[in-house]
Amino acid sequence: MDRRQRNFSTHRGLGLFQHRMVVDVMAKEKLLADLFLDTLKDIYFAERKIMSALPKMAKAAQSPKLKAAFEKHLGETEGQVERLDQVFASIDETPKGKTCDAIMGILDEGKEVMDEYKGMPALDAGLLAAAQAVEHYEISRYGTLRTWANELGYKDAVKLLDATLKEEKATDSALSSLAEAEVNQHAESAQAA
Repeated sequence: MDRRQRNFSTHRGLGLFQHRMVVDVMAKEKLLADLFLDTLKDIYFAERKIMSALPKMAKAAQSPKLKAAFEKHLGETEGQVERLDQVFASIDETPKGKTCDAIMGILDEGKEVMDEYKGMPALDAGLLAAAQAVEHYEISRYGTLRTWANELGYKDAVKLLDATLKEEKATDSALSSLAEAEVNQHAESAQAA
């Protein structure tokens, strides 16, 4: 290390390595477009994980209507992944997932319900609640992404994300109706019997 580097490295109490890290961080400011892409990767990962969880949830469901709702949403989720592929293409990015700890936690809770309530009257109520937790997460992500896409002028992305957001809200509403009309009552009455 020459004299100039030594003087620089002690400037303001930063070592040379620390200073280079600060310079590297400052060199590439993260902007809304970066956050949009990171969040897009997050929901892409989440949707692909959801596609693998839905068949297991459908198999575990005791109510034919809940089973059908999970199967229907699997088809919608496949379409949503296709739309995400289009969103990536519209911003000249390659579709790629980024590990989403939030969805992993929500799906782990759903698996726990399947394990702990297998064959029990409350199983379907637990499965439905887990599915709604997933829907609420997706609604949050798609709403945010749509808003950011609009801010960034990604017109094609706005349309695609809005279509998915509407599907997610409709699924959440259908699950609420099913919970109130049948699933929760079955869990409650079977328990009382």
